[in-house]
Amino acid sequence: MVFSSAVFLFAFLPIVFGLCLLPIPLRVKNIILILASLFFYAYGEPVYVILMIASSIANYIFGRLLGAGSVRKLDVDLDTLIAEKYVGIKEVKTPYRKFILVIAIILNIGTLGVFKYTDFILGSINDFFKTDIPLPGIALPIGISFFTFQALSYVIDVYRNPKLEQKNYLAVLLYISMFPQLVAGPIVKYSDIEYQIYNRKQNTDEMYEGILRFIKGLFKKMFIANVMGGIADSIFVLDIKNYSFLPAWLGAICYTLQIYFDFSAYSDMAIGLGHMFGFTFKENFDHPYSATSIKEYWDRWHISLSSWFKEYVYVPLGGNRKGKVRTEFNKLFVFLLTGIWHGANWTFILWGMIHGVANVLEDTIIPIDKLKGKLKFIGNIYTWLIATVAFVFFRADSISYGLDFVGTMFTRWGLDKSSLSIFLEQMNIYNMITLLAAIIFSYPIASRLGSKLTAKKKGEIVLAVAGFAALILCIFRLSSASYNPFIYFRF
Repeated sequence: MVFSSAVFLFAFLPIVFGLCLLPIPLRVKNIILILASLFFYAYGEPVYVILMIASSIANYIFGRLLGAGSVRKLDVDLDTLIAEKYVGIKEVKTPYRKFILVIAIILNIGTLGVFKYTDFILGSINDFFKTDIPLPGIALPIGISFFTFQALSYVIDVYRNPKLEQKNYLAVLLYISMFPQLVAGPIVKYSDIEYQIYNRKQNTDEMYEGILRFIKGLFKKMFIANVMGGIADSIFVLDIKNYSFLPAWLGAICYTLQIYFDFSAYSDMAIGLGHMFGFTFKENFDHPYSATSIKEYWDRWHISLSSWFKEYVYVPLGGNRKGKVRTEFNKLFVFLLTGIWHGANWTFILWGMIHGVANVLEDTIIPIDKLKGKLKFIGNIYTWLIATVAFVFFRADSISYGLDFVGTMFTRWGLDKSSLSIFLEQMNIYNMITLLAAIIFSYPIASRLGSKLTAKKKGEIVLAVAGFAALILCIFRLSSASYNPFIYFRF
């Protein structure tokens, strides 16, 4: 996305935030947010803003066709049709509505498939069958995976509970296009935000909390994620077979930290912006590297995505209600889809399957979640190991390079001059301190310190001063740094 962070901080955000602070009706603020969101997206994707608007129109129409009004038109008693099929989810069963839902899913997934996977599918066919089908080279719209899943969430929620139908198109457009979390999540369910669209309030405490959360995310991005990314980038361009384990492990660990601090930073900023404008988005990360199993890791990593797949794929497939074998198959299938969702490359599929297989093994063979007390550190080391190895493939351009990288990590134990030189070049004092801080703060230490501070009388003042200082540092860094987009912008 070409929209620079500096322009966002110094122009766009203050103007939009200031307008939404005016004593005007909430529906007018919603229009301001819609226009701002469309401008925000069009600034970087001037053509594909039309695609996003078209998606919102189509899914609004699907919602109307699936809504309570359509059920009443069929002369069916709505209250007698609503039955509990899944925990906390209501579904109305009629063939007509199921047909509409299938069309909506095909259209949304089909659109995502055309823009995100056409070249990948055709390229795979060419490789497998030795054909020469020309690749169309379709550009990937920023954030299409996120706003498509949000649109699907709305349609499916209305199918399950027709009373969630939104008759006002602008509300659906705002839900799908809202700029704080438009391009990289978190994925927000319509049922979680429906009430806030027309009933939220901007108060001082919420805005203060939001501003601090936004600054926290910006600082994590500029001073931790970017530094870790610089180290990882310098190593992942090497012909890693010519080096030893030392730079390979450094690159793998730095990328594992980069992607966490980069994506959690964006989530912090999105959640903070939500608070500033009166919205409450659910948490998207909960210190996943403190987990003691891969199952727990996925309760803490990209929570909005794992929750989406659980609610809209895993549970409808039968969840854990159809026997052990079916349960483990459902898990593998969900992780396969998770890998595919992340990108059009076999490396992402392998990344997803590594996590899927680890989940299945933990359920059937490796009782890692049974460790208690001081032995839990073994589970934490195991989680770091699986996550780090999997992220090597996530970062690699090809599976073969990923295999070479992992092979170097675990087999090339010698220490040659070139490997030592690369390692020492990257491990200057600043990078070493940042790496240590990244590892420490990947655990819930900062949140505990923050809780202790706010419990004290002068804690809020200390946090406010620290937040202001962090913002000044970020501004200086932004003014001198080249543009470095969030990793998940490309998904």
